[in-house]
Amino acid sequence: AAAEREGVTLTWEEADAEALPYADGAFDAVLSCVGVMFAPRHRVAADELLRVCRPGGTIGLVNWTPEGFVGQLFAAMRPYAPPPPPGAQPPPLWGDEDHVRELFGDRVDALTLGRDAVVVDRFATPEQFRDFFATHYGPTVAAYRANAGDPERTAGLDRALTDLAARHLDGGVMRWEYLLVTARRA
Repeated sequence: AAAEREGVTLTWEEADAEALPYADGAFDAVLSCVGVMFAPRHRVAADELLRVCRPGGTIGLVNWTPEGFVGQLFAAMRPYAPPPPPGAQPPPLWGDEDHVRELFGDRVDALTLGRDAVVVDRFATPEQFRDFFATHYGPTVAAYRANAGDPERTAGLDRALTDLAARHLDGGVMRWEYLLVTARRA
């Protein structure tokens, strides 16, 4: 709606972050907001971001941090989640400054890394958070499906999510830390 008000036409395309269907240097800016971090092979995905960005173009990313709430959510779900594909790296690693530096190396310059947080005021109780995420957030839905036949493990996942939310819910507010990455393609 905002683009339409500005007279900009958007085209949405679904693609594999590890094999983008675009020419080398096709874009002036390549952006991902909590997306590319879910590609299993980080180096391959980083290579693709760089490949489709023209030299001098901008790469901008927002990624959940390992230490922040969503990183801790993944850690809490790990014992209950289906095993990742071989060679897959944890998504919140994209929120680690050293990992991002290593992925991009000298292929970018003007690299800026900064942490901030999204303020979430949607959940009044830890149980409300758990119930919402159990039915609406893909990784959590997958963890519940993987344990559907085991009431003890399902109860354990319930406790893990409720305990996590209880530690982070302060007066109905949570802060979910992210890493903002901006770089210029060398």
